Amino acid sequence: MALPKRPLRSILKRRGSISTAVQALLDLVAVMGLAFLLIRQQIGGLTAEYSVLLLLLGIGMVFAYDQFGVYRSNSSMARKALTLFKAWSLAYGLLLVVGFVTKQTEAYSRLLLGQLYVSGYVLQLALQFISRAVQTRIMQHAVPAENVLIVGTGKLAKYLQHKVSGNPWLNQKVVGCLELSPNDQGRSRETGAHLYEASDFAMLHEPNIIGPLDEMLAVIDRHDVRTVYFAIPLGESYLIEDMYFVLLDRHVAVHWVPDIFSVLLVNHSVREIAGLPVITLSETPLTGTRLLFKAVEDFVLASLILLMISPLLLIIAAAVKLDSPGPIFFRQARKGWSGKIFHIWKFRSMFVHQPEAGVVQQAKRNDPRVTRVGAFLRRTSLDELPQVFNVLKGEMSLVGPRPHAVQHDEEYSRRIDAYFARHNIKPGITGLAQVRGLRGETIEIERMQQRIEADIEYINNWSLWLDLTILVRTLGALVGKNAY
Repeated sequence: MALPKRPLRSILKRRGSISTAVQALLDLVAVMGLAFLLIRQQIGGLTAEYSVLLLLLGIGMVFAYDQFGVYRSNSSMARKALTLFKAWSLAYGLLLVVGFVTKQTEAYSRLLLGQLYVSGYVLQLALQFISRAVQTRIMQHAVPAENVLIVGTGKLAKYLQHKVSGNPWLNQKVVGCLELSPNDQGRSRETGAHLYEASDFAMLHEPNIIGPLDEMLAVIDRHDVRTVYFAIPLGESYLIEDMYFVLLDRHVAVHWVPDIFSVLLVNHSVREIAGLPVITLSETPLTGTRLLFKAVEDFVLASLILLMISPLLLIIAAAVKLDSPGPIFFRQARKGWSGKIFHIWKFRSMFVHQPEAGVVQQAKRNDPRVTRVGAFLRRTSLDELPQVFNVLKGEMSLVGPRPHAVQHDEEYSRRIDAYFARHNIKPGITGLAQVRGLRGETIEIERMQQRIEADIEYINNWSLWLDLTILVRTLGALVGKNAY
């Protein structure tokens, strides 16, 4: 009798969903309970205003904790504490922004809000610590550790060994790594992406090599291995096909961790489409609600900034006009998100001149084309202020990779691999490269390479918290040594 066909089961499993849900609910209930006690102690009872505050705080926690993956990460307690601090601060920051925009901040006690922020974080951190300690003890005493084997000795194998060994939730012990043939090792090393050579992989311990791949079955029997991880280059996937059925007959669980780190990754992820696994190697981080929140961040902050700097814009405009003949603003074609052309706004900082056809010459120190007012504007980056209009039009963001002249894009794209990956997000008035001092003229190709690396790092790690951090750091970088 034939079994009835069932719908295709989702290939991607989400482990630990019950414990994750319990921990999230526990944190939310604890924060709400603490807030209620503080309100009752200082206000006398829960009013309509504070009911709205609790509701908005709960919504903010759900959003911020999902953005930072607070409950998806099994990292060290120190990193967990930092991630929780960022997520909690973002949730609280969103609450304060709503209160500021709606002009309701005067209805709430600043002392109470400060106490809730500090004690709420401490309470959640304590709950995370207790929860981790309890679950770790249960795992250690209820279930014996499982011996696992890693096939591969490259960067990914090194990273996997570190993660498996340091993750108490897996309750697995790595007995060692099996070495591929010399030809396969050479090929995997040659494909390493340049931008990842100085990444966290270099900080990990070398794999514990216990033999060649040919001795896999003997190693499995000797160490009573119950799980095998294949951490091998994409081009060596045939090795899994050769060994899979042999391991299946040995009742050994088989996991494949494809070595996608052999190529340059831009906002990579693993997801599913209609139950099929999809490994995303390159994608913009601005999708779905993330795009919405980035747009709201830009519009709200750019509007506030425009209100604050309007008098300064008028003063600078008058100074530019009085200093030298010509227009107040300078507009130039730049490539933005997904390579779309837009025209950037800047205060004119040079004398009006006719550039050589098809050539855009970067400004240099003591450049004779720069006016007196222009030199000051460049040194303080005040010439960039009109780009707030580009932000309000949706062409730019407050934070993102700095847009280069179209001619420079064409030049550097021929000399730097994955140069155009920086267009996977909106260009910004400031960015990670700028706060690291990678500003100004780029005579050496290595300096532009560093700028591109910082831009791609920003794309790979984008969050609202990172944007706010860069904006704060920008204030200290405006008059740095590379500004002119």
